[in-house]
Amino acid sequence: MSFLTLDLNLLRVFDAVMTEQNLTRAAGRLAMTQPAVSNAVKRLREALGDELVIRTAHGVKPTARADSLWPAVRRALAELEEAVAPRSFELAKAHATFRMAMADATAALLLPRLVRLIEREAPGIDIRMVPLTTREPRPMLLRGDIDLAIGFFPGVVAQLQGATETPIRHERLYSGEYICVMRNDHPLAKNDLTLDAYCNANHLLVSFSGRARGLVDDALTSVGRERRILLTVNQFFTAGKVVAASDLLMVLPRHLIAATGMSDALIAKELPFDMPDVHIDMLWHERDARSPGHKWLREQLLNTGGQSLLPQ
Repeated sequence: MSFLTLDLNLLRVFDAVMTEQNLTRAAGRLAMTQPAVSNAVKRLREALGDELVIRTAHGVKPTARADSLWPAVRRALAELEEAVAPRSFELAKAHATFRMAMADATAALLLPRLVRLIEREAPGIDIRMVPLTTREPRPMLLRGDIDLAIGFFPGVVAQLQGATETPIRHERLYSGEYICVMRNDHPLAKNDLTLDAYCNANHLLVSFSGRARGLVDDALTSVGRERRILLTVNQFFTAGKVVAASDLLMVLPRHLIAATGMSDALIAKELPFDMPDVHIDMLWHERDARSPGHKWLREQLLNTGGQSLLPQ
């Protein structure tokens, strides 16, 4: 196959299919019919002598040849798009709706400043919050259910770091440290928290999935100890209410104590074992990387992320 005879429109289809990992969504992205996209993929397969994508139960999976080809195609199309039709963006006149998924405590930390900024500078921007019920938000981003995911995604970020053949992008918003929280008049509140006292107490775990095991339990296992998790909840606000009215202990990032709404009723203690820092990351799909509105939103979240750790 000669490059001179290749229909370059097929590369636009290829890029959309690789970005969406789904022929139907790629068709919508390109304002084409699904059969037209399928036909374009068939023509490109014949031209390149490779299957390129293989159908799965949830969309399509790229071959090794497609994975190796896509970065060059994506860069070339992006440069052409910018040269032919550079985008302009007037914030005060922009109209857009962004769907974001994050835990209730993270939302309580970030949204007040963000909303004030939108009211002041971008009155046409709307935000729609979607419940975050998993530490694996990539399927939601791939399906187009959300535009941004914000939270603690250690496994996902570890896989994304250094990866080049993925449509998911990420950036760190801020970091924090874990502490143990209990009610002010808890029997353990008067003294430093020891490992024995911690392990002998009953515990509450904030778990999106309901699974009664977390990073704390992994840390305890590494020192040959364990704890009893009496209750799991999926909201930090609920967790704060319960801990303030019981003898349960909970572990959470220090900066999220205020988000429980029970700061005055809680006391923080240093953990009697080592825990890694908690990192809050922002994840989005490659299809939105060059959108001026989406880029503006990411920039504001980066700014408000650091500011939100300061006293209100």
